[in-house]
Amino acid sequence: MDVNAAVAAVAAIAGVLTGVIAMLAFRFSEREQRRPTRTSLHTDPVLPPGVDTVLSVLRSSAVVLDEADGVVKASSAAYALGLVRGGKLAVEPMLQMARDTRRDGEIRQVELDLPRRGTGRGEALAVSARVAPLGSRLVLLLVEDLTEARRIEAVRRDFVANVSHELKTPVGALSLLSEAVMDASDDPEAVERFAGRMQIEATRLTNLVQELIDLSRVQNDDPLEDAEPIRVDELVAEAIDRCRHAAGTKEITMASNVLVPEGLDQGGAGRRAGGIADLHVWGNRGQLAAALGNLVENAVNYSPARTRVGIAARTVAQPGGDLIEIAVTDQGIGISDKDKERIFERFYRVDPARSRATGGTGLGLAIVKHVAASHGGEVTVWSAEGQGSTFTLRLPEAGAARARARAHQMSHRDETEGLDGEAGRSPHSSPHSSDPSAYATLPSPEVLP
Repeated sequence: MDVNAAVAAVAAIAGVLTGVIAMLAFRFSEREQRRPTRTSLHTDPVLPPGVDTVLSVLRSSAVVLDEADGVVKASSAAYALGLVRGGKLAVEPMLQMARDTRRDGEIRQVELDLPRRGTGRGEALAVSARVAPLGSRLVLLLVEDLTEARRIEAVRRDFVANVSHELKTPVGALSLLSEAVMDASDDPEAVERFAGRMQIEATRLTNLVQELIDLSRVQNDDPLEDAEPIRVDELVAEAIDRCRHAAGTKEITMASNVLVPEGLDQGGAGRRAGGIADLHVWGNRGQLAAALGNLVENAVNYSPARTRVGIAARTVAQPGGDLIEIAVTDQGIGISDKDKERIFERFYRVDPARSRATGGTGLGLAIVKHVAASHGGEVTVWSAEGQGSTFTLRLPEAGAARARARAHQMSHRDETEGLDGEAGRSPHSSPHSSDPSAYATLPSPEVLP
């Protein structure tokens, strides 16, 4: 009896101990499951609440790094710039900044020039990188692309420098010439000679200021506000008339396949050639006349004596509407390949010495480029050194351009009564507009004996 009681007591005690041990093991297992392991600290980082949303609306490229320099979050812009590759930050200076910030918690910023991804031309991306701690374990990297801002600043700086230089030259010349006139007051011939030089410099200064005003106007104004259908032959006639004296002085023949209106081709070096008539473009008459006049004037200025300048026009069919092409061809010195990339820049001159001799300001082609772009067209150039150049001005034909301008204005304002009246009339069109042969390309002219 005593033996049985002892066995039962031992069994009870053993059961209690087994239960206690099982309960302790269960609790210990739960605690271990809840405790984050070192591995989970590195592989499963969690962004603070709201950070993901903020990063998604930032214009800057954003990258979030964990303690092992792994990328937790990266915006699409960061991938586009080539900052993140293979799940890692690919820019070593930025990676070192992130490590330093993780170590001491200080915010750091630096500007870097990075190689442009996917190009072999050596171009660089200018970026500003800012690194800051994000919580206790993460680091935030924000990268701003400064390339376009730097380019605009360089253009502005060059423009100011060029304007200052261009204004300083004639102003300085006028100052010196005025002193010379005062010193030669008792020499009528010297006074007359110096006065003539003063007139030349004053004219150059006036032309420069006027072209600066014209360039500012075409960059800031909307030419389609005062748009009207314009006959191409009238634009050609104005351009020829503008350059008639200079062409006659150099015995340069100006030929065109555009029928010049009667009364605008009397005398001088110009001549009429029967051809395409009734071509119309839609735009600002003053700006288009200035653009075409600049092209013809350049052709005359850069052509040798007793050569030919050709002006030809044609209609080119395009899916979005017909285009009018006006090509100006000369037999001048030509333009090198490296210069062709820059000739439409403000104040750029292929031959500075010739420009000074002809009174050029270096703004004419820049004005042509902006006028063409503001009218929905473009200007292109073909040139070979020693053979001459052809500048082609492409503009929407009046019907297509007028419809496009009308739709643009109707989307911005409700006052369309005048446009509605114009829309009821058939646009001017050429009977030859669908015939490519209507563009009578001038043969390559030779120097006239």
